[in-house]
Amino acid sequence: MLKILDKKGLELLLLAILLPPLAGAEQLNADWDGHLKTRIHFDSHPTESIFTELGDSTASSIGSDLRLNFSVDNGPWSFDSAWQISANYGDKVALTRELENSAFSFSDYLINDDRRLMNLTDEIRNDGKFSVFHRLDRLSLTYKKENLVVTLGRQAITWGNGLIFSPMDIVNPFSPTVVDTEYKTGDDMVYGQYLLASGDDIQVAHVFRDKSVINSTVSSATTTAVKYHGMTDNAEYDVLLARSYGATTMGLGASKSLGGAVIRGDAVWIDTMMGHRLQLVMNVTHSWIWGGRNISGTVEYYFNELGQSSGRYDYLSLYENTELLNRLERNESFTLGRNYLAGGMSIEMNPLWIMMPNVFWNLDDGSAMVQWVTRNSLADNAELVGAVNIPVGPTGSEFRGIDASDSGVYFSSDFSVFLQLAWYF
Repeated sequence: MLKILDKKGLELLLLAILLPPLAGAEQLNADWDGHLKTRIHFDSHPTESIFTELGDSTASSIGSDLRLNFSVDNGPWSFDSAWQISANYGDKVALTRELENSAFSFSDYLINDDRRLMNLTDEIRNDGKFSVFHRLDRLSLTYKKENLVVTLGRQAITWGNGLIFSPMDIVNPFSPTVVDTEYKTGDDMVYGQYLLASGDDIQVAHVFRDKSVINSTVSSATTTAVKYHGMTDNAEYDVLLARSYGATTMGLGASKSLGGAVIRGDAVWIDTMMGHRLQLVMNVTHSWIWGGRNISGTVEYYFNELGQSSGRYDYLSLYENTELLNRLERNESFTLGRNYLAGGMSIEMNPLWIMMPNVFWNLDDGSAMVQWVTRNSLADNAELVGAVNIPVGPTGSEFRGIDASDSGVYFSSDFSVFLQLAWYF
């Protein structure tokens, strides 16, 4: 039956499945919360930047996001939803529109549901420097019974042991440099988890997508994955088997405490159209007290065989690596090279203020992104977050800015500033 329904019909069918289990309940437990976030972006671009060529030497924007989370439960059944409306204005909005069909689009000002099964996003305005849209980011029905959980609808999952780079997180991973990771963008899927008597669990997910807008080089637009999470006396491990966009993925991961530190790692093997490719990530985290302040630090190494082996990131060289470009376009990968080292610290300046210096280093071309993040709790329900990103390295390198054409123009920035005020209710 699904094959003869159009996309709108599939949306109505899923909504019809989600709502009936709660409709006849005599007493429902309802809860709602949300937030309002207002943010400012500012970028400075050098003269040879494509952003200067398309606009000006600086680009800025101001935007606000309102999110309302609503949930209802009745015994084993629960319904979760999240509605958000986003309004943005500025030069960066117009620049994003110029690059929205590029693998190097750099923000979510123009987020849409083109690839998702259900189109739950509606543009209110999208022209010039304006972008206004509203959408349902969560819409799911869950059944829980002792050791079983099954969820159908728009939701989000996070897998893997990578803290900065996340090759095992195969559904909508975060970019390594993103600052606000409070909510993952939801996808339309069925998810199940079964808890074994030993404490181990099996998780299964199937993500539905609209094949009509997916690159024709892939045989399927769906993702089907099974993950086994096990525990031993002093360690945890994961085994992953998945089929995503027509490619088979297998993964092994583990985490273990050792001498006051925690060591984590994942190894992911992918069977692509270009052959077998390996991804590895390993990190070490440790916490200590220094100068009366609580400090935690992370160092992570990432190897990505999908990246450019030549270390060249010009358009002509990248164009031959179709697997990498497809993953960049689908927001599954965010790096161009093969070897990376990243590190970060969380320094508690006082109970309400945390400073977080981070570095992301491409070991192949020597470029890096230096990031400084600050989080200030202004009240029980208010937080101020700020970040400065400074790329360093030679012209034409990944973080300093790769070639945009053969005329000496680059995807480059001198620095960027992000400031966000969040109010929770």
